[in-house]
Amino acid sequence: MFRLNSRKLVLLLADVVIITVSGIVLNYFFALTEWFHVEASGNLFYFILIDILTCELMLLLFGSYTRLWRYFNIRDYLASGFAMTLGFGMGFCVLNIINIVPRKAFFLLYYLVATAGVLLFRFAFKRTFLNLTRAGKTEAVQRTMIVGAGQAGRVILNEIRNAESDPKNPSGVLLPVCMVDDDPTKLHTRLKGVEVVGVCAEIPRICTERDIDTIIVAIPSCEEEEKRKILDYCSATKCTIKVVPYLSELLLDDNAPQLLTQAKEIKIEDLLGRKPIEFDREKIAAFICGKVCMVTGGGGSIGSELVRQIAKYAPKQVIIVDIYENNAYDIQQELRLEYGDSLDLVTLIASVRDYNKIESIFRQYRPQVVFHAAAHKHVPLMETVPEEAVKNNIFGTFNVATLAEYYKADKFVMISTDKAVNPTNVMGATKRACEMIIQYKAQNTDHTEFVTTRFGNVLGSNGSVIPLFRRQIESGAPVTVTHPDIIRYFMTIPEAVSLVLEAGAMAKGGEIFVLDMGAPVKITTLAENLIRMYGKVPYKDVPIVFTGLRPGEKLFEELLMDEEGLQSTANKKIFIGNQITIDSDDMLKKLNALHEAAEANDSEKTVELLSTLVPTFHHQVPEK
Repeated sequence: MFRLNSRKLVLLLADVVIITVSGIVLNYFFALTEWFHVEASGNLFYFILIDILTCELMLLLFGSYTRLWRYFNIRDYLASGFAMTLGFGMGFCVLNIINIVPRKAFFLLYYLVATAGVLLFRFAFKRTFLNLTRAGKTEAVQRTMIVGAGQAGRVILNEIRNAESDPKNPSGVLLPVCMVDDDPTKLHTRLKGVEVVGVCAEIPRICTERDIDTIIVAIPSCEEEEKRKILDYCSATKCTIKVVPYLSELLLDDNAPQLLTQAKEIKIEDLLGRKPIEFDREKIAAFICGKVCMVTGGGGSIGSELVRQIAKYAPKQVIIVDIYENNAYDIQQELRLEYGDSLDLVTLIASVRDYNKIESIFRQYRPQVVFHAAAHKHVPLMETVPEEAVKNNIFGTFNVATLAEYYKADKFVMISTDKAVNPTNVMGATKRACEMIIQYKAQNTDHTEFVTTRFGNVLGSNGSVIPLFRRQIESGAPVTVTHPDIIRYFMTIPEAVSLVLEAGAMAKGGEIFVLDMGAPVKITTLAENLIRMYGKVPYKDVPIVFTGLRPGEKLFEELLMDEEGLQSTANKKIFIGNQITIDSDDMLKKLNALHEAAEANDSEKTVELLSTLVPTFHHQVPEK
């Protein structure tokens, strides 16, 4: 239904004036030049009146007043021109019916001049409006595509339009050019004057053709796989990408910020292909609240996030243990700034390899919950010094687990990795040995509940590919990927830590908790998307160099051992691998032999004995 507001009335009157003036001026011009006989004033009045009525009717039917002229494109100009043609044609017929026959030459010229005037006015209005709205703004107008022509897209358009008159509002620099939507019924329809020009798969082409600067993905209810595909299409462009959060993450109350301000620039974790994992926060709170919690490796990527999240659940005391004082200091200062004296925080510099020092910490603080995150994790570096990986990972874990059992901690949660599954490198093999130690402890304890959490690569952690890729892109160096087909499972650091906390809360002893991490991600695709997020073109602006697999590196990682079954839990994203029976005497004997070789710094003997301890370890010998 056409509703006449002040803006539409002004535009309609402008067309009436153009049609009227065109007829009068053309007739006056003919009178001066005597090229044609001028029309009698009575006839001219009827010509103009009838053509105004028929042309305005056609312009209304063709939607010329429902589209904002400043967003006109070539199709809109053609539609308006066609409406004027039909209007004059209808007017000619009406004049003949009422027996007022216009001279054909005059009427043809009248039609051409009036139509040209209507179209030129639209073009001039558009250019003038854009120049006026840009005046005084320091930021360039961003030609914007909106993905999703549903309710969220409508709200975004309303907010952009409302903000255009406010130069202080950052959304005022956005110019909606087009929309895309996979719903075929919406194709070539208009929402607030902006046309749905195609489907999501056409985003790269449309962005190029229409010179798009910014893409806003406004589909907060879409499934995770659908969102991942859309973001893949978007990241294949040079555009800035902003994403409206999932419905569950939106702030929708009366005091909440506008939807547009909640749209954030795309992050690399948006390409994981799934929603953030949801966790039972009440169960975690009951697990942590009022407890003395110790985190080894508390200054690292996982350890520091563990400390942050533990602090939210009102622990009695938090003890950070780390050998690297800079990281420990950083998280200490961060928490002091946020919590002040309300958090009882103890930060200790110590190595898990030092049994006596760790024993003194347990004796003094008596932690009830122990999170063991301390480990050497860098695969190539551990290949060069396997004895150090064994000392720190295996025997550091043995030390902390033994003391947790001796001092009757309630829970001991060890952080493992998917590289522990059928390991091909020393680091993975040591982590598998740690899992075996935890299962051994679980089989031989009367009080402490021992549990392992296993997950894949963590986005943004120290030593992960994302920080490396960012440094390479920002320094202008080529991005290095070991193999074009290498794939990995990824999760965010908060997800990894939430898994650790919930696993600890639900643990009964001996479990290996595994996260359903969604679809694996191709590292090459990850690198390409990250390059595009910097506004650059992969292989053109930033080369990608394939360096070959590193020693001990696999094309893909597994999450479960072949001999482990899979049990579901209350959290549909968390599963439990069945406990494997450990021969205690045999394992302790092998651990003693391995300890002697590592302390003697005998690298070859250490790897040999590690293979004996971990039967699934198939070592790939690094080239000399």
